Order: sequence, then C-alpha cells, then structure tokens
Amino acid sequence: MNVLFAGGGTGGHLYPAVAMAGELLKLVPGASVSFAGTKNGIEATEIPRMGYRLHLLPVRGLKRGGSFRAIISNVGVLADFAGALVSASSIIGREKPDVVVGTGGFASAPMLLAAQLMGRRTLIQEQNAFPGVTTKLLSLLAGEIHLSFSEAKGYIRRKKGVFVTGNPARSFQPVGSEEARMRFGLQEPLPTLLVFGGSRGARSINNAALQWLEEFSSGTNLIWQTGALDYDRISSQVKPSGRLWIGPYIENMGDAYAVSDLVVCRAGASTIAELTNMGKPSVLVPYPYATGDHQRFNAKALVRSGAAMLIDDSRLETPGAKQIVFDLLHDSGRLDAMSVSCHALAHPDAARLLAERIIQLANI
Repeated sequence: MNVLFAGGGTGGHLYPAVAMAGELLKLVPGASVSFAGTKNGIEATEIPRMGYRLHLLPVRGLKRGGSFRAIISNVGVLADFAGALVSASSIIGREKPDVVVGTGGFASAPMLLAAQLMGRRTLIQEQNAFPGVTTKLLSLLAGEIHLSFSEAKGYIRRKKGVFVTGNPARSFQPVGSEEARMRFGLQEPLPTLLVFGGSRGARSINNAALQWLEEFSSGTNLIWQTGALDYDRISSQVKPSGRLWIGPYIENMGDAYAVSDLVVCRAGASTIAELTNMGKPSVLVPYPYATGDHQRFNAKALVRSGAAMLIDDSRLETPGAKQIVFDLLHDSGRLDAMSVSCHALAHPDAARLLAERIIQLANI
C-alpha cells in the first residue's frame, strides 16, 4: 500500500498527518508513506528528520484583503499554483499512491486536486471548526472527509462520506498530579493554573499573566510557558517562588496537564484536541489574526458544550478577565463539571481510526 500525505506549513497541519502515518505503519508495517509540502513550511525540516520522504511543491498562500499589493501578489500565487499542480501531477504519476490524504496548508490543495483529476482516491482531514478553503472546495470530489468538530458539518456541501473523527493529538503517559507537581518544583497542592501560548508564546497572554502575579502570593500555583521570544523579558520581572514555574517551553505537557486545574491558552486545533483528550477546563483566548478567525470557531465549540470559557484577546488585560480566571480557578464544582463536558468531546483514538479509514479506501 502506498499513501501520500499532503499538508503542512504549520505544526497544526503537519502533526495530524504524522500521527496518522505512524498508526498506518503499525497496522500495515510494509506500507510506503511519503509527504508533500513546501520548502518554507515546518515539514521541510521535520519530515526528513523523522525519516520520511518529502516531495516539495512551489506553492504559497493567497494574501487576504483587496489592496493593490495583495491583488498583485495573488497573481503570482495563482501562477505558482498552476506550476504546483503540474508538479503534483508528476509526483502522483511517479509514486502512484493508493490514497492521497490532505491535512491543510498550502501544499494540500494542488496535491489533492491533481489526485482527484487523475482518478486517485483522496481523504481530507480538517482540524478546525471552520473548515479551510481547500476542504470546502475539494470536499465534493474526495472519497471521505473527516472533521474534528461536528460544527464543521454545516460548511460542507455534501452529506455522504463525512465523518466526525477528531483531530490526532499527542498522547501522554499517565502521571499522578502529586508527582507532576513535584517535577515543576511546586511546594503545595494548591489550585494550579497552566498558562501557555505555543512554542513562540503569545504576547497578550504573557502580558496578562504578568499582571496576575500578585494573585499567586498565596493560595494558588502557576505553571507558565512564556515561549522563546518573551522568556527573557518576562523572567527578568518574576521573582522565584515555590508556587511558580516559568520557562520558555514545557518539555512534557503531560505533566503540566496532570497538575493543572485550569488552562489559559490559544484555541488552535491541536491544543483543543489535547484539552479534550485530557479533560481540562480552559479559558480560551483565540488568536485574532488566525485565517478566517478559525480559532474563535474552535473556542465557541467548547464554550457551547460547557467545556471552556472564551475571552477576547483585546480584553485579556482587563480586571474583568482576571476576575473570570481566578473565580473559575477556585470554583472546584464548576471545574469538575467543565472537565466532564470536555471529556465528552474527546477523540483519543482519532489517529488510529483515520489510519483504518485510509486502509479501507486503499482496498476499495
């Protein structure tokens, strides 16, 4: 069996594909797996490092907005897309994949379209509650469409072959909360807030957390991933404490989730998948510049289910936002109810189920 995964640009598009590929190789050890991406995406370094073959396509994303500069840029983008479609057709002709799996990102569209035009079976995996342009346009010809959120169904123009399978996410080894607390050097088993904004950080979240530090003088613990760009600035203003762990990056997020009672973070698809799989109540702060404002759609899906609260990025540094976070952190009954609602949205077996569907498509 030969499967080609197309997608990347960011980890949110790449790592679900990697998770599916890993499960596929467990189920079919002799399968041939390769990836298609761009030289400027995260896949350019990550895929070779993982030992997979990578096909590069000359494609980039459309500029949003109606400015003259955006229009001129998009003319070049469309020309690149035509070239990428030719390259994708050549790759498919050479590789002869049984299934092409698209996970979003610039490279997924030309590869999926070329596969569909050449009669190859395709599967689309959509991570967000508001589907991307590629999913909406190419879903009509895909063999199957797999969604992470049931809310995304409303944006798909077909009903048959559409499944809510979840988003493949990192899995973590079980660890007790006391053991995890000790690993972070937190001295007392107090209500614990986990704050993070991704590996690079989120400036607005960091600035808000900096204002909240006085609340951690008694009765509360804080685990704070600042991201690499903000760490020096933030750490220089923070005094060491047995109720605080601060660092640019958390090596084992499983420990952080295990010890935390509440999470403040962005609403990217991979983060949402981890929160639901771990059953962690959260205050979500959607990144306001995300394409199509998709993080807001992701966050609202959890809010509607009672699993999270939402605070706008622009309001995060207000006294009202601070009050929401700390009132919730100290309301154990509400946190327990949110955790139950969060678990109900989980899809811990998403990667395996998707791998099984790929195998079925390949054997049709």
